[in-house]
Amino acid sequence: MKSATGVPAVAPSSGADSLRPVQLTWLAAAVFVVSAGFGALLPLLPGWLAQMLPGATALDIARHVGFLSGIYTAGVLVGAPLWGLTADRVGLGRVLIIGLVGYVASLVLVLVPGFDTIYAIYALRAMTGFFVAAVIPVVSALVAEHTPEGKRARRFAWLGAMSLLGFLFGPGLNAMAGWSGALLVDGGIVTPALSARIVIAISALLGAAAMLGLARTLPEIRGSMPDTQTAPANRGDARFAALCWLSGAVTFVLAGFELGIVLQGQEHADVSSRQVAMMFAECSLVMLGINAMLFFTALLEKAAASKLMGVGLILAIVGLAVLAGHRAETWVYWGISLTSGGTGLVLPVIAYLAAGTSPQHLGTTMGGLAAAAGLGQTLGSAIGGWLFGAAGQWAFGWLILPLIAVVLVLLARPGWPRAN
Repeated sequence: MKSATGVPAVAPSSGADSLRPVQLTWLAAAVFVVSAGFGALLPLLPGWLAQMLPGATALDIARHVGFLSGIYTAGVLVGAPLWGLTADRVGLGRVLIIGLVGYVASLVLVLVPGFDTIYAIYALRAMTGFFVAAVIPVVSALVAEHTPEGKRARRFAWLGAMSLLGFLFGPGLNAMAGWSGALLVDGGIVTPALSARIVIAISALLGAAAMLGLARTLPEIRGSMPDTQTAPANRGDARFAALCWLSGAVTFVLAGFELGIVLQGQEHADVSSRQVAMMFAECSLVMLGINAMLFFTALLEKAAASKLMGVGLILAIVGLAVLAGHRAETWVYWGISLTSGGTGLVLPVIAYLAAGTSPQHLGTTMGGLAAAAGLGQTLGSAIGGWLFGAAGQWAFGWLILPLIAVVLVLLARPGWPRAN
């Protein structure tokens, strides 16, 4: 039996819904926490780096922001397949706790005197990404393993919503950092470096809370032991390869698009950091709305995957074209809405399709998919930093090319990606 999207209806290992509400809440909280930490720090990077590197030009700062985002996702790229293989051997719950412990440690180290140099920041951001790779994919694998096929689409949409809520909560952490910093310093003047450190400290505390909550609930939802086969059943399958390629292409564009938002303040003197935060908030709200629609309508189960992805890709292409060709504030917000809405529709489809793999190999499968996304984000951040430094606003137009390539493939092969 197959769902409307062509995904095999794979039941969880227990054969029933074995996730209690408190357990599902803590799993969602872990996704929320790591997303909030990333979303809160990203807008602070340009100001923090400018203070850390007083002689750096705007182009230098743009490149560092891109490379720091890239080194973070490079950590995800390296860690995701390793953690996935480990999880299929020792258990998803154990790997998730290890990931949160490492995430908290990588943040705390930034606060240690002597670790606030540019080289240390690069190393610690890579470390953070490496351990985040043991959180988000493993949470997805746990939810897929312990959720009946009929509830899986809604729960994946909910996880996506929690990730976006975390990213949306990032500006709230910035506001908390500004308020707290004003109480700590004389004169109430909060530097970007101080704001960044406060945000990092709050993120570490939230990560520790999620770690303790999961440590108490995860042992109760352990499924059956994985079998001795180490590769996912569909790793060599053309559908799985297609999903990985698609995930990498979309996240490449999304990383470049988000970096372009961060750098608006560098490109246009009349764009304040508050406006940049509002742009990020808009991006997250639109994606959150898409996930809410998927949750309440069960559209992932009812509509063909290729059609949903085609609609999302076209929306993103139009949005990027608007951003490349218009500089008026109204048009910029329209472009951000269309781009974030389009990518926000494609990514949940990919995750849902990947969740149809064998329960014994969910860790490896989700890890492989996260690695593909990490590669796309790494290249998108690194190339995007250079591209926006060289081409400015027109760089949004160059980001259209990978999406056009995917649309052409969908038109040539309407059933792609499809099940075996």
